[in-house]
Amino acid sequence: MRAWEIAELGRPPALTDRPMPQPKAGEVRLRIYACGLNFADLLMAEGRYQDRPALPFIPGLECAGVVEALGPGVAGPSLGARVAVYGGQGGLAEYGCFQADHLVPLPDSMTMVEAAGFLIAYGTSHLALTHKARLQPGETLFVTGAAGGVGLTAVELGKRLGARVIASARGAEKLAVARAAGADEVIDSDAPDLKDRLRALGGVDVCYDAVGGAGFDATLRAMRPDGRMLAIGFASGTVPQVPANLLLVKNVSVIGFWWGGYLGFAPALLRDSLATLMSWHAERRLALHVSHVLPLAEAQAGLALLRDRAAVGKVVIDCLT
Repeated sequence: MRAWEIAELGRPPALTDRPMPQPKAGEVRLRIYACGLNFADLLMAEGRYQDRPALPFIPGLECAGVVEALGPGVAGPSLGARVAVYGGQGGLAEYGCFQADHLVPLPDSMTMVEAAGFLIAYGTSHLALTHKARLQPGETLFVTGAAGGVGLTAVELGKRLGARVIASARGAEKLAVARAAGADEVIDSDAPDLKDRLRALGGVDVCYDAVGGAGFDATLRAMRPDGRMLAIGFASGTVPQVPANLLLVKNVSVIGFWWGGYLGFAPALLRDSLATLMSWHAERRLALHVSHVLPLAEAQAGLALLRDRAAVGKVVIDCLT
């Protein structure tokens, strides 16, 4: 089978021929149809992600496909079932073996391309906003990186949860996409005086920040009393340093959130969240935005789109072509 492989950290992946994988106890083998790309794939390839697989490994945190074989002790799902999976690695290949209890059945409403980019983006935003930040109807939600894979879903879900949504992204095109996803107000991320602009809009109850850097610091100073800052990621490359005295004076909470970590310590919360999201998709209440679909051989071009912040929404690799 064809698969992208990272043999050395800091070097780009290489497209290789590998033996067909065989499922071990508790695993299933998927014929992978599509793989969603994430900024974390770039960090993992550089050894800068919190999860560090042993070398060599196949990148691709999430994918979707059809169950082709069951390992020892696995009773289901049935062969031919359409599923998505957060495997943490292994998605950028034609076949892959994954834990059976990590598979998520797909509704008939969902294509394989949608499924490949659905779990991390929507799962992160839904669990972060509902479980961690406890976003309430009528509150103001500020989303940074609002045209990215997770940011755009935060805008969409925040609006669905009844919040007033302010979105930040770079350039008129991306801001228009955020507006179409439900943003009530938009701010160009290159504009100066973010703190003053947020204060002029009434301040922020919940910030969903996947960027970090100076924007995090400015937003922290524009939070309303009892506000909640969600630290989702650091796409800017700069990890903020939080002044604890400001948290005390403003009664603000900074909340770290890593969606994949819930598989280890609270998988039921993650599964319940995904079940809700899948039901919403089946009811046509969610619409994943995919800006690029590329063949497997062009996966590096897809990763470059993320690195250069040229993508809007998700980038998905078609592993059948």
